[in-house]
Amino acid sequence: MSSEPHGGAEHLVKMANDIGNFFRAEPLREDAITGIANHIAKFWTRRMRQKLAAHGESGLDELPREAVRRLAAHTVSPVTEPSGGGDAG
Repeated sequence: MSSEPHGGAEHLVKMANDIGNFFRAEPLREDAITGIANHIAKFWTRRMRQKLAAHGESGLDELPREAVRRLAAHTVSPVTEPSGGGDAG
């Protein structure tokens, strides 16, 4: 077993999948992926994100896998509301 604070990459995969399971309730797939990516960008340390990216996609469920791909493709700024979530009056 790893003695690192957040465990090894396998623990990060489990955490990402748990986040994915939470956001799976979103009616739109795009909102779920955005929510997962934003959560990881906002609440995970850079080291955690780098470790997961270095680990690759092995073990990741579909939604977190897509979120991690997006995070790797570009920096996702954390947002508090999904896009299109209100009137811009």
